[in-house]
Amino acid sequence: MENLLQRITIDTEICHGKPTVRGLRYPVEMILELLGAGMSHSEILEDSEDLENDDILAVLQYASKLSQVKSIYKVDAA
Repeated sequence: MENLLQRITIDTEICHGKPTVRGLRYPVEMILELLGAGMSHSEILEDSEDLENDDILAVLQYASKLSQVKSIYKVDAA
């Protein structure tokens, strides 16, 4: 599964440095938004012919890693 994370790339010249799939112009956040809106893997793949199923799995694994925090602190708004 660790190899999946290699599909997520960050390049300041692509999508303003946001994490993307394999250096393509598919930001991780966009794929997550599509999944969150109810699109299935197959629907996303149909709409984006250069994406692969492992790309979507990589996006999910990347999001999972980002959510693994040791502690959360409340910050009061000023």
